[in-house]
Amino acid sequence: MKSVRQLLQAKGTVIFSIAPEASVFDALKLMAEKDVGALLVVSGGKLTGVLSERDYARKVTLYGKSSHDIPVREIMTEKVVTVHPEQTVEDCMALMTARRVRHLPVMDGDRLLGLLSIGDLVKEVIAEQEQTIRQLESYIHN
Repeated sequence: MKSVRQLLQAKGTVIFSIAPEASVFDALKLMAEKDVGALLVVSGGKLTGVLSERDYARKVTLYGKSSHDIPVREIMTEKVVTVHPEQTVEDCMALMTARRVRHLPVMDGDRLLGLLSIGDLVKEVIAEQEQTIRQLESYIHN
């Protein structure tokens, strides 16, 4: 299995983030523009939370407010589950399943390196399975 570092090298390390003071509406616009399901919430260069489509769907209506009126900090997930670069794709899949999250920020100490989504991990698992199948087919035919 690939490490998180290897997966980020292949995927790229572009990080889409927003400040905790920004409006939820602005965050939703950015998510739509970038075609992503979550943004990292960063303040003073530090990761302070994650804002996902799930946060919006479950919390804005419950507040009875408009996305224009609510700052990101009010609905973001503050207790962020993170991984480090040496963990494996398998580790990440197990962690996502156990913690019921779809996005994992990658941290090297206090330094934010990137973000992995469940889609990134599933894509990698499928690629690895396809490679195994090709190797087995080659072995059988030789």
